[in-house]
Amino acid sequence: MGGIRQLGFQSYIVTPKELATALTKNVPTKISTAPRVIPLCAAWFLPNDPQGRTGRRVFEEKRIPSARFFDLDAIKDHESPYPHMLPSAETFAEAMQNMGIRKDDEVVVYDTQELGIFSAPRVAWTLKVFGHPAVHILNNFRLWVEQGYPTESGKVVAVVEEPSHYPVPDLVASQVVSFGEMREIARDHGKEGSEGIQILDARSKGRWAGTEPEPRPGLPSGHMPGSINVPVSELLDPRTGTLLPGEELRKLFESKGVDPERPIVSSCGTGVTAAVVDAALGEAGFGRPEARKLYDGSWTEWAQRVSEADGLIRKNGMK
Repeated sequence: MGGIRQLGFQSYIVTPKELATALTKNVPTKISTAPRVIPLCAAWFLPNDPQGRTGRRVFEEKRIPSARFFDLDAIKDHESPYPHMLPSAETFAEAMQNMGIRKDDEVVVYDTQELGIFSAPRVAWTLKVFGHPAVHILNNFRLWVEQGYPTESGKVVAVVEEPSHYPVPDLVASQVVSFGEMREIARDHGKEGSEGIQILDARSKGRWAGTEPEPRPGLPSGHMPGSINVPVSELLDPRTGTLLPGEELRKLFESKGVDPERPIVSSCGTGVTAAVVDAALGEAGFGRPEARKLYDGSWTEWAQRVSEADGLIRKNGMK
């Protein structure tokens, strides 16, 4: 069949059954050069996780067979003072090579059984902004386990026979918002003639309102002028941790006053759960894809580079 892709998921968000079926029909061989379906584990926990869990540890404890591991704490911009800024194109390509992922592989990113949907959307978004053609999110690994699909454990020995020849990609810069752009958006809030760009903040209500502390010591809580609070927990099923169905998500965004006709920038604490908001917008068919962006530095960068005194950090009751 040459390079013709025989498989293709219908949606960015895929179910355990869809992934299991695809993997069964797409068993790779050492000599095959056909496109493959690659499960990619994006397991990640906050640095202050009370149980001391790490992504690598839970990946080794339980994973989808043949899965690769994307280390969010390693594949990033190490020169930045902020936690999870996008890596350079060269760093990204090297990581994909070391994971043995090829440009024509269909990648399905998944989270941990413990947390449900959390960091997988950030990894999937990273692949997308570096132009990987076929990327999806599993909804989700907890259901994969509950529904009895296969898992394996132990240290990974030889999933990757040899590095791939993944090319250095171009960043789709139009999907990423810098601090400078974000500051202009905030300063323009409410001004006549402004673009009316909407900022959706995935942090908890208390952190957004400024009534609860940030998890990082010394960082003030609060929100950007005009931002809309969309706590990530409201986008997920409380038992399974799966992303809610598209229609429910659409109603939720409408209830928050989000306008699908205006541009949207998603933000959070460090740029991880902002991608959950972005994925939810896509699943809801809410807003044009080209008009949805993500603020990479998010609140951790913002709160270190602006202040309440200049009016760019607002508290409860302040728009």
